[in-house]
Amino acid sequence: MRQYDIERYLNVRNAGGADLGPDGRLSFLLDTTGTGQVWSVREPESWPEQHTFFEESVSFVDSSPERSEAVFGMDEGGNERAQLYRLDYESGAITNLTDMPEAKHRWGGWDSTGDRFAFASNRRDEAVFDVYVQGRDETGDDAELVYEGDGWLSVAGWSPSDDRLIVHEAHSSFDHDVYTLDLATGDLTHHTPHEGDVRYSGPEWGPDGEGVYLVTDRDTDTLRLERLDLETDEFAVVADGGEWNVDGVAIDDESRRVVYSRNVDGYTELTAGELVAPDRIDEFPDPDLPDGVAGGVSFGPDGDRFAVTATGSTHNANVYVVEATTGEAERWTRASTAGIPADTFVERELVHYPTFDGREIPAFFSVPETEPPESGYPVVVDIHGGPESQRRPSFASVTQYLLNNGYAVFEPNVRGSSGYGKAYSGLDDVENRMDSVKDVREAVGWLHDHPEVDPDRVVAMGGSYGGFMVLASLTEYPELWAAGVDIVGIANFVTFLENTGDWRRSLREAEYGSLEADREFLESVSPINNIESIEAPLFVLHGENDPRVPVGEAEQIVEEAREQGVPVRKLIFDDEGHGFAKLDNRIEAYREIVGFLAEHV
Repeated sequence: MRQYDIERYLNVRNAGGADLGPDGRLSFLLDTTGTGQVWSVREPESWPEQHTFFEESVSFVDSSPERSEAVFGMDEGGNERAQLYRLDYESGAITNLTDMPEAKHRWGGWDSTGDRFAFASNRRDEAVFDVYVQGRDETGDDAELVYEGDGWLSVAGWSPSDDRLIVHEAHSSFDHDVYTLDLATGDLTHHTPHEGDVRYSGPEWGPDGEGVYLVTDRDTDTLRLERLDLETDEFAVVADGGEWNVDGVAIDDESRRVVYSRNVDGYTELTAGELVAPDRIDEFPDPDLPDGVAGGVSFGPDGDRFAVTATGSTHNANVYVVEATTGEAERWTRASTAGIPADTFVERELVHYPTFDGREIPAFFSVPETEPPESGYPVVVDIHGGPESQRRPSFASVTQYLLNNGYAVFEPNVRGSSGYGKAYSGLDDVENRMDSVKDVREAVGWLHDHPEVDPDRVVAMGGSYGGFMVLASLTEYPELWAAGVDIVGIANFVTFLENTGDWRRSLREAEYGSLEADREFLESVSPINNIESIEAPLFVLHGENDPRVPVGEAEQIVEEAREQGVPVRKLIFDDEGHGFAKLDNRIEAYREIVGFLAEHV
């Protein structure tokens, strides 16, 4: 089999974040230039037109419901302080609508005429988010503060009559509330009072404006689609995902068409239909999409079709347009595979392995399509972040590179991962933190029993919380590892919580424990305080502007590991944040990682 270098794989492109505008234009984000920019097409797989030309990545695009324009978001250097911009498709003019670079702005959608839009921002107080409404031709201070918040607020859309907003509040990843804000009176109505942790996610206005559709686990372990009656605050179940989560829902007001998705062991099952009663969907034929992960539904102006992004282990992300009533799907974008034949990409295998307390841990295992060496393949254990995230079968350039170059890849969804119910997600909370690291230990034991794996060449790699998992695995079980790669990871929970963005601290303390009540425990599980145990060579990569996991986490772990005599490599990018958005930086980072693995593994 022909081998390709890492630069070629990192030039595989992805198209997503699609939006169907009022004139049939499909806008989407495409990273052909190295960062995601706004492009559009009017016909399937026609030559796309590029509309933005920045070095920074655009985070979303949302077309006006009436005009040939859109709003998009973009931060600077990965600092996550996104600004909102208006793009005029005809003239190409771009206007900075917010122009407050020190504040975060979270898009809340257009009203039905496209004359106004809403957003949440922490411009008044960095630690909390307020709700604003702004005219399409207004900028900066022109925005009207319509509600002063005291937590992590976001706006989930305008009512059909444009007189109210859905306001969503996240207390933690697994505890939410939903409100409606009356724009005439400023009254905020709380619709979801509850005890304990309950998720109320992805709220969408119902067609009549009298109800809200959302996914919730208020009475179940997994998320299901329910309707909240805004007059009575009573719930009705619309679609039950069974043992799997309903991920989210999209609704078109005029046609009453609806699309919702289930996350079935990581794979997306998409259902389209019509709301024939407030709590009843008559289903259409299933959308004809490739197996893998799909999402980001955007209805066309008549509700007769919708755009969705689909990706899988062996196909990079592209946008498909689906005929709602028939399920027929047509690919509208053709993101390049960088000249790498698609039939060389390797499909993941879904596996489950036993762990220390008798549970079965889901994971994806991929092996090269070449014959293994006599000693077996080296294997990279790639651990996701979050921790309330989930490794799913979407396309991953680095994974395909590793497979093409003789590495097996193992991707566990250890306890604490989302997608398997709230009980599973809570198994690693606070004092149970290190149980998830034991799950990684058991994964390596499972790999040792696999005849195609070389037990002496096992690598731990992960980013963000996955970086903590790498460092913890290397310090708790040093004998298991040939090397470790820590990307924007947490080394010390105390300094991480002290220095992370003010708006994030309370959310993270709900997961990890608080500085006030749990400091001693947080210190005990911080890899920096167990660094004397580390034996494997370590590569640490970070972004200087990271607002989530400050770069000091990288600096301190490198310094302490070097003092222990551990071979350590460090790479800091001064124009990146929490991850590497720019293509040149990604190429440099993974070239260095590849060289590090070649040297030590």
